Amino acid sequence: MGNGEWRGFNTMLKQIFKQLVTFVLELEAKLVLHKYQPKVIAVTGSVGKTSTKDAIFAVVGEALLARKSEKSFNSEIGLPLTILNCENGWSNPLLWTKNLIKGSVLILTNIHYPKWLVLEIGAGKPGDIERAVRLVQPDIAVITRFSDVPVHVEYYKSPDEVFEEKTKLVTALKPTGLLVVNADDERVFALRERTKAMSLTYGLNTDAMFRATNVQVAYLGDVPVGTTFKLEHGGNVFPVTMHGVLGVQPVYSALASIAVGAYLKLNIVDIVGRLSTYTSPPGRMRVLSGLKGSTIIDDTYNASPVASFAAVEALKSIKTKGRRIAVLGDMLELGKFTIEEHKKLGEQVGSFVDILIAVGPRAKYIIEGALDGGIGEKKILDFDDSRLAGKYLEGIIGVGDIILIKGSQGIRMERAVEEIMAEPERAGELLVRQEEEWKAKL
Repeated sequence: MGNGEWRGFNTMLKQIFKQLVTFVLELEAKLVLHKYQPKVIAVTGSVGKTSTKDAIFAVVGEALLARKSEKSFNSEIGLPLTILNCENGWSNPLLWTKNLIKGSVLILTNIHYPKWLVLEIGAGKPGDIERAVRLVQPDIAVITRFSDVPVHVEYYKSPDEVFEEKTKLVTALKPTGLLVVNADDERVFALRERTKAMSLTYGLNTDAMFRATNVQVAYLGDVPVGTTFKLEHGGNVFPVTMHGVLGVQPVYSALASIAVGAYLKLNIVDIVGRLSTYTSPPGRMRVLSGLKGSTIIDDTYNASPVASFAAVEALKSIKTKGRRIAVLGDMLELGKFTIEEHKKLGEQVGSFVDILIAVGPRAKYIIEGALDGGIGEKKILDFDDSRLAGKYLEGIIGVGDIILIKGSQGIRMERAVEEIMAEPERAGELLVRQEEEWKAKL
């Protein structure tokens, strides 16, 4: 057998092993759910799933004895792993065997199991949501926001098909349950008609039941340190402060969590207090200290057009005595929308930034759009590699500079952040994809 044939055979064996492990883990997860009967809060959408899931857990976790999906465990393998409280085994057969044994112990013995599960449910390909709801029927479904051009759209016939895929979570909702929807997204708002469950709405819209007004950047001196807003609900107004995050998406996540907490009869003042100490997940509009007195907005977890546009708007809204620098990597899995969406993003950012650094082969379209937006050619640089972009940044940043860094997972923009963060020794704690398995990937 030649080297090529051997690699093909080895790949086939790994795929068979993965399918077998996934099947057994799903079976164990079904049996565990049947045995312990936890209630389920499920979160989906195109933007903000992980941040919203984590904000909900911050609000309800301790009071309800809950467990949440770790990181972005929302796939066909991630969902059972969360239910079984297991870790990702990556390519280690021993770890996967350990996970299978742990699932068996949950089924065969009686142990303390969470009363609630807070689960993130994603759709990377057709059928993912349908597969998820065969496993879990939510008591509460939270729908965040949909993009006109969502991530993974290249695996679907159209953006509408992605939307319909994710709405299956709504139709799976228990009639006695709760639907929580973003009132600022017309399609999400209309999902209330697809279920008999009661619904609550949140957003900046005047019709939202849980509404945010006066959204502002919080500063410590000249440095942006978080976001503040006023919560309007039931004729009352509550001030809310969120530390270490910027932009409108953390506000949406907070509003969804407040709606869920209020429905579960938690005190709103207590909820607001929990949110004030909540830290958003790494790579989601996190504020980090940069070298030489600069400030980093780390939004490197992933990138869709709507999330990228929101991140750029957040950069634009920040007051600074330094420069606004945008470091933007490719947005992947957009299929036929790739060129158009990169150009749109470029035009938006090119209208105001002082420096634009583009990373990746598709980012050339960001540059084209940026030139149309009005930025001069001398203010644009492009790199093939995110770490090289970070090394260049290290040499040019200074006091007061605000640097937004964003791109799709495959572009690994967190490597640029690591090059310019003030505390690189804390990268494992503060940045995304710091596991050894991720670091070993090119």
